[in-house]
Amino acid sequence: MAEETNGTVLPGTNEPGAEPLVSEEEQLGSRMGIEITEYDPDRVVGIMPVSGNRQPYGLLHGGANAVLAEQLGSVAAALHAGQDRIAMGLELSCTHHRAVAEGKVTGVATPLHRGNSTATYEIVVTDERGKRTCSARLTCVLRERKTGS
Repeated sequence: MAEETNGTVLPGTNEPGAEPLVSEEEQLGSRMGIEITEYDPDRVVGIMPVSGNRQPYGLLHGGANAVLAEQLGSVAAALHAGQDRIAMGLELSCTHHRAVAEGKVTGVATPLHRGNSTATYEIVVTDERGKRTCSARLTCVLRERKTGS
């Protein structure tokens, strides 16, 4: 059953009675261990473990930060878009400030722009000490949901 907030189905969940396009196990955010802990149109928060998301030197992979940022920003954009539209990532940029070798990181997505056709979010990723490890910016395009999708 889908999690809902104010009548909006979160991305990565399925509307009651709708067939999923892909199983939860096939969704990248699930494979990376991302958990969304807070969501509303003004703020989406999620956590991700470092373990399982490292690069060869044992540090959190920069691409993992990008996946976390896109997951959180996309959820925020979908909440803004509502049930009749879908949000798809258009552009993502990430600046990696500090290495993380263990524990979990937390990402917080907040809106910079919310329009009819695009939505842009800043995503700040911090380590368990509250130190900023990555700053990201995601712009999503908002499109009408096709019937049956």
